[in-house]
Amino acid sequence: MRAASARKGIEPVKILLLSDDLMTRVRIESRWKSAGAQLLKNDPAAEPDLIVVDLGAADALERITRMHSAHPDTDILGFGPHVDGDAFRQAKAAGATQLVARGKVVEKVLAWIAGGR
Repeated sequence: MRAASARKGIEPVKILLLSDDLMTRVRIESRWKSAGAQLLKNDPAAEPDLIVVDLGAADALERITRMHSAHPDTDILGFGPHVDGDAFRQAKAAGATQLVARGKVVEKVLAWIAGGR
């Protein structure tokens, strides 16, 4: 498992966060960086270990579809309001492998970084 090997110091877990909300990005990225993750830029050459998509973005489903096509073996975690079941179902259909409520995304990824996927 890539996350477990990164935890042992071989290389950091590389995360691609796709969110247009600056406050969300700053809060989330700082926690993940302090846990040892490397946050990638949205670059076609990037090879993320985990892709995290904010379902609140207008083009979230397009982003998931595009990322799933470009990185079919990479986990895609979608996050959004826990009451938006339609968004979760659509994200799953678009290629998201995991879904989590907005308030749980930081902890979910911290567990992933630690090897608990």
